[in-house]
Amino acid sequence: MDPEIFDRAAVRRHRERAARTVGGVADVLRDAAERLLDRLDDTKPRFTQALDVGGRGVVAPLLRARGIEVVSCDLSPTMAALNGGLAVAADEEFLPFGAGSFDLVVASLSLHWVNDLPGALIQLRHALRRDGLLLASLPALGTLAELRAALTETEAALTGGASPRVSPFADLRDCAALLQRAGFELPVADVEELRLLYAEPFELLRDLRAAGEGNALRERARHVPPRALFPAALAELPQEEGRAVATLRLAVMTGWASGVNVDSGRAARR
Repeated sequence: MDPEIFDRAAVRRHRERAARTVGGVADVLRDAAERLLDRLDDTKPRFTQALDVGGRGVVAPLLRARGIEVVSCDLSPTMAALNGGLAVAADEEFLPFGAGSFDLVVASLSLHWVNDLPGALIQLRHALRRDGLLLASLPALGTLAELRAALTETEAALTGGASPRVSPFADLRDCAALLQRAGFELPVADVEELRLLYAEPFELLRDLRAAGEGNALRERARHVPPRALFPAALAELPQEEGRAVATLRLAVMTGWASGVNVDSGRAARR
């Protein structure tokens, strides 16, 4: 049995709280979602019914603008309701959808707090019809590397040790293998990189909290950190044009349900 790295109750609390604030980071979430949905332009099939997994109010409208009917789900009931239309509260690890319910599944930055990612991907494939498509993006290794290094080095200097404060992320090289393991055909994983610049470094932490991306590691420190930790760490972030830099390195994953007989230009360029 895979170890439980993430505290799913904490993930739900973070997303429920973030439902009130996520509009403040909608531009970044929309940018990531649009980059993911660009892959639809490389496919010939016309999709009609999609499942939006954890879209935080930005993915469902983008799909509807393409003429696609959407069902949305989220671990948080309040966050699910932000998507409009038909929306349900559902755990990505125990999805309530029947076999062949959708011809498209979109999971934009929503699966990285799942303990059993291969199992979740299998359930998503099960929910797809023959020749259905999965589009998913995950923060990949290298995401928030600047923040991770600054926090680790600063906390070690202040206390002689360091607690895990940034989630572990998947290696891009493993993502296509995860899709293949889950039974997807023509699995492809490539990378999109977003660089965020902050005039006020504390805004990075506020944005993470606003998006529901608080620390949900089971082994996270439960004590109050040293008062100097975050100011000192944020002061160590690299600068570009006088602003603190944060990198989001996204693994963009595409895979087709079994029985695929479609022509995907991007898939063909593996």
